[in-house]
Amino acid sequence: MQHVELKDVNKRFGNFDAIKHLSLGIEKGQFCALLGPSGCGKSTLLRMIAGLEEVTDGAIYINGDDVTDTPPAKRKIAMVFQSYALYPHMTVRQNIGFSLSIAHVAKDVADKRINEVARMLQLEQLLDRKPAQLSGGQRQRVAIGRSLVRDPEVFLFDEPLSNLDAMLRVQMRFELAKLHKDLDATMIYVTHDQVEAMTLADKIVVLQAGEISQVGTPLELYNTPANRFVASFIGSPSMNFLPVTAGNNDGLNATLNLKGSDAIIVKTKSPLAKSAGGDKLEMGLRPEHISVTSADDASASIKGSVSIVEQLGNSTIFYVETPAGQFVVEEDGAKTAKSGDNVGLVFDKDNIHVFGSNGLTV
Repeated sequence: MQHVELKDVNKRFGNFDAIKHLSLGIEKGQFCALLGPSGCGKSTLLRMIAGLEEVTDGAIYINGDDVTDTPPAKRKIAMVFQSYALYPHMTVRQNIGFSLSIAHVAKDVADKRINEVARMLQLEQLLDRKPAQLSGGQRQRVAIGRSLVRDPEVFLFDEPLSNLDAMLRVQMRFELAKLHKDLDATMIYVTHDQVEAMTLADKIVVLQAGEISQVGTPLELYNTPANRFVASFIGSPSMNFLPVTAGNNDGLNATLNLKGSDAIIVKTKSPLAKSAGGDKLEMGLRPEHISVTSADDASASIKGSVSIVEQLGNSTIFYVETPAGQFVVEEDGAKTAKSGDNVGLVFDKDNIHVFGSNGLTV
């Protein structure tokens, strides 16, 4: 039995369908990320699970119970918002224990629970401070602590790290991952940041325009994207997409014609003639699956000129203009080439993806 289950859920705002016939199951103890661009419906979906948005059609189950019409306070969920939403006049201790005081929990029981949560989140030395005396990361930990103290069935996170700087986001990702491991709790996490989703989640749900584009583990989405949208959204720098035409093909062995390159033979999931929509195809290749070599290297798949070089220390990003279009290449940080250099590019042909005119992986 799924711990959280959505069955054919719809959400309409007037004539606008924000969520369209969406069905999803999340297992107990799973860390599930809802990933997608702004406006795809991920926060709306989370708010429906929390009971903060009404369900137009369909049903939501938590631990086997239909909670579609259950008030938020009775769903045994806890939600952490993008804004910390702490009470500025209260101490950390009072903020964490606020829900317990509202529920009239005995003081000794509440104090014990607050201290346990504070120890877990390394807030013990901050219990008597007020939010104005805390850093952004500390405030976010207090907001998480306020949810933890309730001992909920499901934790819901709505882009909780987006207000933090880059270093704090890395630190908080580690703390959230550790927290999930320690609690073994079901967590649903909304983000538009694919790095957060890839590093935190066991299961990622990629949303596009209110519909599920693909569900899978981080590596499944990265290595075998179901369509062009998932391929472009997962991975940084993004996958390269170049127009190609189909040449002769024999079953799943297909020949691709790329402008300025020799014919490229790849394996596809299905015969091109049946699934690609004619010969309007795109070849997808991730930056790390391309190598920069000398312009006279016979193994080069295509030749071009370096336009921009970004040196990041551990890696170097090359932007290379070719007859087929621009390629973004990610190489080792020690790799050298200057703007204006003529180079060859070697493709890892085992990692070439092919997309049909309908955007689906062929």
